[in-house]
Amino acid sequence: MSNKPRVFVTRLIPETGLQQVREHCQAEVWEGELPPPRAILLEKVKGVDGLLCLLTDPIDAQLMEAAGPQLKVISQMAVGFDNVDVEEATRRGIPVGNTPGVLTEATADFAFTLLASAARRVVEAAAYVQAGRWKTWGPMLFLGADLWEATLGIVGFGRIGQAVARRARGFNMRILYHDVTPNEEAAGRLGAQYLPFDDLLRQADFVTLHIPLTPETYHLIGARELRLMKPSAVLVNTSRGPVVDPAALYQALVKGEIAAAALDVTEPEPIPLDSPLLTLPNCLIVPHIASASINSRHKMAEMAAANLLAGLRGERLPNCVNPEVYTR
Repeated sequence: MSNKPRVFVTRLIPETGLQQVREHCQAEVWEGELPPPRAILLEKVKGVDGLLCLLTDPIDAQLMEAAGPQLKVISQMAVGFDNVDVEEATRRGIPVGNTPGVLTEATADFAFTLLASAARRVVEAAAYVQAGRWKTWGPMLFLGADLWEATLGIVGFGRIGQAVARRARGFNMRILYHDVTPNEEAAGRLGAQYLPFDDLLRQADFVTLHIPLTPETYHLIGARELRLMKPSAVLVNTSRGPVVDPAALYQALVKGEIAAAALDVTEPEPIPLDSPLLTLPNCLIVPHIASASINSRHKMAEMAAANLLAGLRGERLPNCVNPEVYTR
């Protein structure tokens, strides 16, 4: 019988990380395309020493209890960790790891991709061609918004928000930002101006969201906020789906309160096929792929493996979201 620590990996991850886990652990990997159903997840974690999970897995007190008191570490292959009850993990003395930093540039690239695609109606135009409707060049065909020298409003000025600002400078954009605490050093370096939230919404041609999901940010963008925005404005969300109220967004798009939206994340996720948002040509929705560059996902897998193995050895996690666990 193997004396290696037992771990459960809730989905296939890039081999760069999985190989390390398999080499040092007695690892069981869920190979289904979809996350393991709740009942199976609760069964699979019984007796494990470590858990490598994704943001699609609810890691709560019930699951930690099902795993047992020997559970030493929870390693999440994601930056966000709102699916993990971190307070409960801390109470049980379990460090929780995440994978910050490595997906910053890929996510910023993709936020700008969505912004430009929505502004210039790329997906609408491609569908027009594929439907055989393109007959000739037309002076009024798929007119969109300019990025050059437009005003960009960044909500959340952390790593990703600042990376988006760097890209915006190449388009000579006026850069506005809002965050809980103004970051004067980064703002000065990037030529960004701090504004109160409502003022940013009123002035921005593009609003891009880069904030965590918390009780304070749930439906941060609702009917009131959408009415504050310009009728020509574009909303981009690559943060978390519930930051935007989908019903309010639908009404705003239908009524012309804003021009377009581009969403990498939705509420719920995946978005139901009967969602009215999917009927709108000015709402671009993609399946949570902002960090889906080959390089970023490989680095995320390596970091998740490193956190897992450190926790199993009783060492401090390289990236720990609850460092207070070490002072308990």
